[in-house]
Amino acid sequence: MEKGNLSIHTENIFPIIKKFLYSDHEIFLRELVSNAVDASQKMKKLADFGEFGGDLGDLKVSVRINKEAKTITVTDRGIGMTADEIKKYINQIAFSGATEFIEKYKDKGDEKNIIGHFGLGFYSSFMVSKLVQINTLSFKEGSEAALWTCDGSTEFEIQPSDKTDRGTEIVLHIAEDSEEFLEAFKIKEVLEKYAKFLPIEIEFEDKIINNPSPIWTKTPADLTDEDYIAFYKELYPFSEDPLFWIHLNVDYPFNLTGVLYFPKVKNDFQLQREKIQLYSRQVFITNEVKDIVPDFLMLLHGVIDSPDIPLNVSRSFLQADGNVKKINSYITRKVADKLAEIFKNDRAGFEAKFDNIGLFVKYGIISDDKFYEKAKDYCLVKNTEGKHFTFGEYGEFVQANQKDKDGTTVWLYTNDPQKQDSFVQTIKKRGYDVLVLDSPIDSHFLNNIEYKIDKTAIKRVDGDTVDKLIEKDLKLESVLSADDQEKLKKLFEETLNDSKLQIQIEAMPADDMPVLVTIPEFIRRMNDMAAVSGQRSMFGDMPTTYTVSVNANHAVSQRILNTTDADAQRSLTKQVYDLALLSQGILLGADLTAFIERSVKSLN
Repeated sequence: MEKGNLSIHTENIFPIIKKFLYSDHEIFLRELVSNAVDASQKMKKLADFGEFGGDLGDLKVSVRINKEAKTITVTDRGIGMTADEIKKYINQIAFSGATEFIEKYKDKGDEKNIIGHFGLGFYSSFMVSKLVQINTLSFKEGSEAALWTCDGSTEFEIQPSDKTDRGTEIVLHIAEDSEEFLEAFKIKEVLEKYAKFLPIEIEFEDKIINNPSPIWTKTPADLTDEDYIAFYKELYPFSEDPLFWIHLNVDYPFNLTGVLYFPKVKNDFQLQREKIQLYSRQVFITNEVKDIVPDFLMLLHGVIDSPDIPLNVSRSFLQADGNVKKINSYITRKVADKLAEIFKNDRAGFEAKFDNIGLFVKYGIISDDKFYEKAKDYCLVKNTEGKHFTFGEYGEFVQANQKDKDGTTVWLYTNDPQKQDSFVQTIKKRGYDVLVLDSPIDSHFLNNIEYKIDKTAIKRVDGDTVDKLIEKDLKLESVLSADDQEKLKKLFEETLNDSKLQIQIEAMPADDMPVLVTIPEFIRRMNDMAAVSGQRSMFGDMPTTYTVSVNANHAVSQRILNTTDADAQRSLTKQVYDLALLSQGILLGADLTAFIERSVKSLN
């Protein structure tokens, strides 16, 4: 028997590992299984290199629980270790066997398939164990099996073992505070999380629990649409089929593979974020990919796998690195190019999908100027007739009729066609077109593109009277005299008696509404953007001012002026004002009840 001391720089290494290095104790199983897979892959490589001529046999990794003995055992038939290699790779903490293996065989290629990278991974087993044993036999001819034992202190023992088959068996004697890991459901849960796509079969409870050849490791030419959809269902069992996908595969200036799916996005898109899984050589790392994937694409689903993404020693967090920025830019470019390809090759199909993918495109336009430069050619807007246009197409479509006196083309839109139908119909009577912009981020989107598209203004249909939304040189004349207009204004001011209201008498077509209540465009946009970001705007929850435009040319205005009974005059004034509020959906409570009572009374 040989005894010795671990070669470390501090006697407090195990408390550090337990409390600080690994944030989640379940990581131990990921590390041990990854190491077992690593040893198995090395065995395959050595056979490929002609350095092992024996029978490889079944290389699957086995995980077993013994609740009575309170042990978890991870077994592989990989390269194994000699006693001297245990001293080198285990006793010298943080020495990475994978690093040395890659260095030795780098000229033979394919070194990226070796998983191990950090050296400290094995020691995560002491987070849950009071004693750890390594029983191992090297593949090298004439090797003797060795049994290494450590109780989590800085002392270890190595002695001969009676193991006869090649490979390594690691036995964890589970500590009392970690006995939850002796439950089969818990181990299965951890394995399905971290080992689901490891490249060597993983056996637990007599079942293979992983898919060693996920589609991102295959060539797109060898895959069908059904393969991609089946894999999506494997990742997200209860989701609708994706709209389409992008297969990522790049080996310079970094290695990256993966598949990103465009899901059908719901309006509550926060629920669909953080669905991209990050892997490193098929080992699951995290769902936190915000530095790798640009924020506007966090709504995508799928998998990214890269050995070149820098991780901290516990593999739990990304580290700042130039490769992350390059990968971020690459993914942005690939998505932009894929969308451009679909638009070019299948315009009708692209339009049919745009209600779902429009959120991605608009979010990208808002947040990434480089993406905007590509997306502006295929980002679509849709009018109330259901026809789609690119920015350039729509500008040409409306500029002849909707150019104001200053030469600015005005795009008119509704964010709620049902609620704002009276405004939409009034505008259409003038021959103007109306867009539907009703997604959760359209308030931000409008500000962004209005700034970027030259000589263009975007206004909501209920932002003002039609003649002020698109101001022309020609103006309608009022049928009321100046004195009558002043009387009418004073009557509305006295009847409504509300300092938040700005009353103005306007010359509008006789068949327009008798009264319009509008919210200034700037104030409403500020409120809309604040609502999207979950904040109060600088104006509070409601705008500080409503504009009440009284149609001087409507017959009701003349009727109000000609009514001699003061109570009847006030009642009629209030009634047409409440009609205007009703058309905006802001007639509520007691005011709505009074309006209904007046309306019923007028029927008698």
